[in-house]
Amino acid sequence: MKQLRSDIQGFSLIEVLVALVIIGVGMLGIAKIQALAYSSTATASLRSLAAIEASSLAAAMRANQNYWTTAAAATAQTISIVGGAVTASTDGTLVGTAGSCSAATFGSSAALAAYDVQCWAKSLKTLLPGDTATVTCSPNVTATYPVGCSIQVSWLERYTGINAQSQGTTMASPVYTLYVEP
Repeated sequence: MKQLRSDIQGFSLIEVLVALVIIGVGMLGIAKIQALAYSSTATASLRSLAAIEASSLAAAMRANQNYWTTAAAATAQTISIVGGAVTASTDGTLVGTAGSCSAATFGSSAALAAYDVQCWAKSLKTLLPGDTATVTCSPNVTATYPVGCSIQVSWLERYTGINAQSQGTTMASPVYTLYVEP
């Protein structure tokens, strides 16, 4: 059977428009996934910074074991940091502003601990928005257990959502906790 020239047809305009709509919807979905991935990357960055900062204080605590095992061995010790400043502490020598982390010499292990904590508070303020931190050390009740400390860091971050209804304008306040034996 012989085909006539009028029987051979190409794509109609409607078929082309339907294909363009399908491709467009797919591209919008890919763009939304890309925006969500970018937002999640920012959230992961803040969480990584919090973990690194908590580890840096833990390293400073281990380097100054004289202070952290002696001061916390007698009574429980709590240090509160808000907005880059040490606002409260069981040991009064640690309380101060973050700007005073520029001591050249250290006469005692308490002075070194104050320097470490104040510089750490200053670093938190520059890296994490809305930073707060609490360092709690429990005393050595028996000689068999070492002094144990927990470092809790919290900050503000936006909720990551796939759409406007799930994201909202509220801020989350995640908490990172690190347990350390100085």
